[in-house]
Amino acid sequence: MVSNDTTEWHGRVRIVTFAHTQLEARDATSSVALARLPAGRVRLLLVSGALTVNWTTACATLDLGWDAYTDLEGDAVAADPNGLADGLDVDTAGYVTGATLAALAGLAATAGTRLFESKDGVVIRATSEDVALANGDTLSGTLVTVQE
Repeated sequence: MVSNDTTEWHGRVRIVTFAHTQLEARDATSSVALARLPAGRVRLLLVSGALTVNWTTACATLDLGWDAYTDLEGDAVAADPNGLADGLDVDTAGYVTGATLAALAGLAATAGTRLFESKDGVVIRATSEDVALANGDTLSGTLVTVQE
């Protein structure tokens, strides 16, 4: 008999909520740390989350990814600023479904999920790909995870 890891069977679902309001104008390629996933094996169910974006600068695109971290074996894992969404068009305020994010991340083969295995946790980060964040811009949403 083979035992499945709790990220695949009988894991606990956790919901991470975040809300960010930009307090001052920033440079292009500015980023915002949205959440820190806990250490250990954590499966991000990107398809179950959502974002509400109100970035007021025209022609804005958002990337969603993670900071560099250390895996469970002690090896460094490189940051991937667009590993969860690459070039999400946020020209106008709106609601973005998890299915849209999963499609942008190319996660169809894993049913819209991404497994992180880290010693110290993983920071999920949003980056303004091409324009500066303006004072008062907002980004809020939820991320859904399965963990032990």
